[in-house]
Amino acid sequence: MNRVAVFGNTGGGKSTLSKRLAKITGLPLVPLDLMQYRPGGEKVPHTEFKAAHDELLQQDQWIVDGFGSMDTVWQRLDVADTLVYLDMPVLRHYWWVTKRFIKGVWVPPEGWPDNSPLVKGTLTSYNTVWLCHTKLTPRYRTYVEAAKATKQVYHLRSRQDITQFYQTIAAQTSA
Repeated sequence: MNRVAVFGNTGGGKSTLSKRLAKITGLPLVPLDLMQYRPGGEKVPHTEFKAAHDELLQQDQWIVDGFGSMDTVWQRLDVADTLVYLDMPVLRHYWWVTKRFIKGVWVPPEGWPDNSPLVKGTLTSYNTVWLCHTKLTPRYRTYVEAAKATKQVYHLRSRQDITQFYQTIAAQTSA
């Protein structure tokens, strides 16, 4: 486990899982939102983001959390040796987006650029949950099934799966 891509629908717990995984493994964590957005929420030009993403993929070790863009997500999944796919029920995504919004009033959400607009980001997330669920989730599921032949794949579908994942990684790391 050297190059880990953590991916899935919006509000699926990617940032929380990635942060904990980085603590367990000691691998460097790279939240894509911090590469793709400036403080305040302004988007970095795509060519600038893509160049930084391409440079990141050349590094020997990383945990990358997030989506990025359609062109970068598939490239990253291909380069990663370990895939962690968070595939929760769609209603859980909506609930966790809502929970992130409520908590975000007091504490900025994990992995978000400083001073990013919470309301705008939340409204975008609500829209993205359904789009991802209907358009991208089927493609992700097909991809991870095929990737099992050549990569370490963790397809997490529940809170219990996430708990088991942490236990498995902790045991592997201490061995």
